[in-house]
Amino acid sequence: MKGSDVVIGGISKSFGDFEVLKDVSLEIKKGEFFSLLGPSGCGKTTLLRIIAGFEHPDKGTLTLDGDDVLSLPPNKRPTNTVFQNYALFPHLSVFENVAFSPKLKGATNAQIKDKVDQYLSLVRLEGHAEKMPSQLSGGMKQRVAIARALINEPRVLLLDEPLSALDAKLRQHMLIELDRIHDEIGITFIYVTHDQQEALSVSDRLAVMNQGDILQIGSPHEIYESPAKDFVARFIGDTNLFDGIITKVEKVKLHDYEGVTEYMVDLDVPELSSSSQKGKIKVTDVDEVKEGQKVSFTVRPEKIVITKEKPATKRDDINVLQGIVDEPIYSGFQTKFYVQAGETDKTLIRVIKQHANYSDEGPDIRWKDSVYLSWSAVDGYIVEVKS
Repeated sequence: MKGSDVVIGGISKSFGDFEVLKDVSLEIKKGEFFSLLGPSGCGKTTLLRIIAGFEHPDKGTLTLDGDDVLSLPPNKRPTNTVFQNYALFPHLSVFENVAFSPKLKGATNAQIKDKVDQYLSLVRLEGHAEKMPSQLSGGMKQRVAIARALINEPRVLLLDEPLSALDAKLRQHMLIELDRIHDEIGITFIYVTHDQQEALSVSDRLAVMNQGDILQIGSPHEIYESPAKDFVARFIGDTNLFDGIITKVEKVKLHDYEGVTEYMVDLDVPELSSSSQKGKIKVTDVDEVKEGQKVSFTVRPEKIVITKEKPATKRDDINVLQGIVDEPIYSGFQTKFYVQAGETDKTLIRVIKQHANYSDEGPDIRWKDSVYLSWSAVDGYIVEVKS
């Protein structure tokens, strides 16, 4: 593995009275594709700039493979950065942009040509070496920037929202290219983005940040399916969030988890009905829930089944709720329904119905239809205990 382990310990950073990073600690493994994800102003770019050496923390530690690098200037660290705006030299050709660093280091012309050809091939820009940046598309410019960063053979590549200037289709293509390049060279990638789809698509693991804090670290699957906070549930993908009060906790066994006890939790969900709609959620002893607690729980829209007829199920782990379709939005491959489920028009449940075959080519459920929503207790997830 050519990359470096990156260990961040208790890093804090303020600009004036504004605390950008609050005692942030994080371990990134050698060779990982790791993303820092969060909204604008959450501190992710500042953290990346500290790793690069462009900013210095007020306190904390930063090591690469166990070596303290905080005292090193950017050009002495085994890192390179790919910026959002490409930062290419406009008066130099593609070849000269990529060759800039090896020339500074005194490499011979033959060595420079071999290395530039190698990295232009890696980013699939063979045949474009003599073009000027003004002759390139946005995606090509970004690939030149990546080649220029990688030719220095860093152990850590830092990518600061590198695709944000590209259109949606080109971003998807470049994500695939970045993943391929990472797999080929095997170094550590640290990727900053505010786009959750980007982070979920390419990351081995990611950290969700907000207001200078890291709220959760995990694989894309863990972050999406098991959000640790209500902010994470809202920020990652689309979801439904409800408040409830635990009325009963019953021990059950749905899976064969060694050393983990499972429970079925009954909830009163006042916001869904004035008569207190009941709900069920499966939890484990890790959640440490008890009767009388107020909780916030989430159900992803694609986990909910929408039908005109009441589901004919005898399973006691299925939640069933009746509502009125407030808005159906058809997008070809799926329909998103907004369903009014409570007695106030403020409570809308989002449901996504995928169109997987010919019979699903158009929605058979329409505006103002009376519908039933159902989902398994396994697909509800408690994200916050209020008391």
